[in-house]
Amino acid sequence: MSESAPETPATQVKLMSGVAYRESLRSYRPKVYVDGREVACVADEASLQPGINALGFTYDCALRAELEPIALATQSSQSTRGRVVSRMLHVNESAGDLLNKLELVRLLCQETGCAQRYLAHDALNAIAQVTARIDDARGTTEHRARFESYLAHVQDHDLSLGIAMTDAKGDRSRRPHQQANADSYVHVVARNAKGIVISGTKAIVTGAPYMHEFLVMPSRAMGREDADFAVCCALRVDAPGITIVSRPAGRPGDKLEHGEALFSRKYGQATAVVLFDQVFVPWERVFYAGDWEHSQVLTYSYATHHRHSCIAARAGFGDLLIGAGALMCEANGLDPDQKSNLRDPMVELITITESIFACGVAASVYAERDPHSGSFMPDPVFSNIGKLLLATKIYDMHRIAHEVSGGLIVALPGPDEDHNPATAARLSEVLQAAPDVPYDKRIQAARFIEDLTASYQGGWYSVISLHGGGSPAAMKQEIWRNYPVGSKVELVERLLERGVLHDESRGITKNRQPGKCCDTGCTTPGSPIMVALPVSRRGDATAG
Repeated sequence: MSESAPETPATQVKLMSGVAYRESLRSYRPKVYVDGREVACVADEASLQPGINALGFTYDCALRAELEPIALATQSSQSTRGRVVSRMLHVNESAGDLLNKLELVRLLCQETGCAQRYLAHDALNAIAQVTARIDDARGTTEHRARFESYLAHVQDHDLSLGIAMTDAKGDRSRRPHQQANADSYVHVVARNAKGIVISGTKAIVTGAPYMHEFLVMPSRAMGREDADFAVCCALRVDAPGITIVSRPAGRPGDKLEHGEALFSRKYGQATAVVLFDQVFVPWERVFYAGDWEHSQVLTYSYATHHRHSCIAARAGFGDLLIGAGALMCEANGLDPDQKSNLRDPMVELITITESIFACGVAASVYAERDPHSGSFMPDPVFSNIGKLLLATKIYDMHRIAHEVSGGLIVALPGPDEDHNPATAARLSEVLQAAPDVPYDKRIQAARFIEDLTASYQGGWYSVISLHGGGSPAAMKQEIWRNYPVGSKVELVERLLERGVLHDESRGITKNRQPGKCCDTGCTTPGSPIMVALPVSRRGDATAG
């Protein structure tokens, strides 16, 4: 939490429990289709339960006293509210806030694989930055005021927000205004004194059916001709004119009691195409419309915040693979301490996981204060390096888990055989390995790894890690754009005594910075140290 606290004790907003969150969904009536059929009630829909369970876990964690230091955030005395709110709905006021968010997301994803709700944090921080920037450019306050009012509404009701950002895009070689079908991007089709009307398609919306509201955001930088497509607003998921076409969350099915989906039957993530057909949005929910010159700021800010969060999410997933791999080694009767062919890949898996997370820590420590909103932005170079690592290394993480586990993870007979009187007893005898690890425990570990890495859900984790938050090409572009290559060139020029001047026209030395460290430190305005937990994130912090 932030170092600076209100002089009087901050008031905590009323937080929901996981049960309360599930019940809150009953007061919404979104139009949702899953597997070709319309859903009557999201809260009761079996195909969406793993996703609802995952969000419910995030709510319950915020109520646990031992997690309060990272799960909650205290708004500073400079805030007009100065309240204790969910970390997932907090606009960062320090580098410490970013570190605590990173730690919380890792913990949540250790349990759920993907906590999903952290996307709201990333979008709210980005919108805070862009609305402040627009007002500063215009000398007004209306955009800030609208956002701050909406932020208070979201925090006070402890809502979950779906981020409707990625457009369908149509022909990728054409800009939004050039598309044959304008609805391949969400755009403004009408304006009046009361608000705007939008139509179009958002192609990948995480958790869409079981969110409370959507934040609609542009997915790219816009040109002047694309002004109608530069729109950022908020609306309920059941607003008239919205249709949600969703995939199931996780791997729900009618044979789950037999154990073939040990993880994804409990936790999962739905993604959906969201269709907007003449949807009205009142002005108080419109953060900007037509401000095409600021769309790049919003997409860049959101991408940086989101890539920072993704680092923690996949570190949590890495923790699952490390634990499962070690268990499988033990169940196979092998000890990595004695077998270098197991120890070395396990160390590689640990190295990948912690290297990714270390980039997130560095991005937090080297965060910078946004001059318009006053919020803190993670360092873009470290954020993008961490996201690029996880996007490409996710396949190595799966490979290593397979390597240390053996082929049994996909070669076991189906779970129904565990209950077949004709085969169960014999299988339990011949497929036991370590004498002190029962057969059922061994196959449980094997099926857990299969579920995480070699199933429908495993493939989903790979693709979403590669493309979620932008493609590897997008990360590489941001790393090159932000990295001070020019400073390195001038370093070598100086050592070669070539007497290079600071010539702004010299292309290769244009990108410079004075260095990461200084006498006062880069994070003086905020706390650079996260709050320590009673239980290490490497321990059983999610139990209870």
